[in-house]
Amino acid sequence: MKEYDLIVFDWDGTLVDSAAHIVHSIQSAAGDIGLEIPSDERSRHIIGLGLLDAMEYLFPALPRARYGDLTERYRVHYLAGEERVTLFAGVEAGIGLLKRQGRMLAVATGKSRVGLTRAFGSTGLGPYFDASRCADEGFSKPHPDMLEYLLDYLGVAPDRALMVGDTTHDVEMAHGARMDVAAVTFGAHDAGKLARSRPTYTYDEPARLWQWLTRSE
Repeated sequence: MKEYDLIVFDWDGTLVDSAAHIVHSIQSAAGDIGLEIPSDERSRHIIGLGLLDAMEYLFPALPRARYGDLTERYRVHYLAGEERVTLFAGVEAGIGLLKRQGRMLAVATGKSRVGLTRAFGSTGLGPYFDASRCADEGFSKPHPDMLEYLLDYLGVAPDRALMVGDTTHDVEMAHGARMDVAAVTFGAHDAGKLARSRPTYTYDEPARLWQWLTRSE
């Protein structure tokens, strides 16, 4: 693996095993307000997108005036089961080792700033990251805005940075920012879908990903 000065991680489905809970929360929220319940596949597709893009994809006929009702019900269901969302194996040790190796670390996520702050606190990972960018602070994935902001803020050239994510939105965002990208197939999008987006690297297991990132093979 080439040397990277900065590693940018997606959050949901990459560092935390949350995809199934997000899908359940989306489907439950839709049922609460009388909408057709989206399939697992459609629900998984929007993980990582900003709120507006996710709503428009899943519920194109839903008036924007009702977005608030849906997001409130989603929040209720998500928070009710948030304790079931845990870090993937190896994340805590791997993040700590990368910091000790002198890497800069960042997060680019479809979560809101409030949501990421809560996740940083509950996992204890917040202090390890040099910067983060959320969907409510700029353009949603797959627009490269999040990565361009982080590169500029941290003073890192695109060819010295790596994106790690579990969706095609992450891969396409990295392509737009002219960065290498490692796709992980244990999150929201499956291996076939990710392969079609042409990631630089692909990892099927958390253990292999962290062995590679920390060069401990």
